[in-house]
Amino acid sequence: MKKAAIQPDIRDYNDRQATQDKDICDLLSTEITKHLPEAENKIWHAHPVWFIEGNPIVGYSKLKDSVRLLFWSGQSFEEEGLHKEGSFKAAEARYTSVTQVNTGDLQRWLEKSRDIQWDYKNIVKRKGVLERLK
Repeated sequence: MKKAAIQPDIRDYNDRQATQDKDICDLLSTEITKHLPEAENKIWHAHPVWFIEGNPIVGYSKLKDSVRLLFWSGQSFEEEGLHKEGSFKAAEARYTSVTQVNTGDLQRWLEKSRDIQWDYKNIVKRKGVLERLK
């Protein structure tokens, strides 16, 4: 299994955030890369995102009042700490302080993100229809 490093453009994204948000972003990027070492990471649609075999799995973005951690297939994880986002299968958690990030929960969610995947990579080709991969 190849080990991915955090890409420089993601480090740059984190460094551009205010101190409190940078701390959250640094923790998220470190934990995601640690627990999904096989995932490719890059800036996608202006935000850090991790992919497995070209399928977006997890990412985060700075919102006006928080940092949002987004799992593309997160609604299927059936986790209380994740909240429905959008009209597909995504779920999110929002943080305003690094102390709110429960790394035990995050590790469990990341493991589920590897095992439970919907095919976002081909959603346009399938005209908006999601199919379960795993």
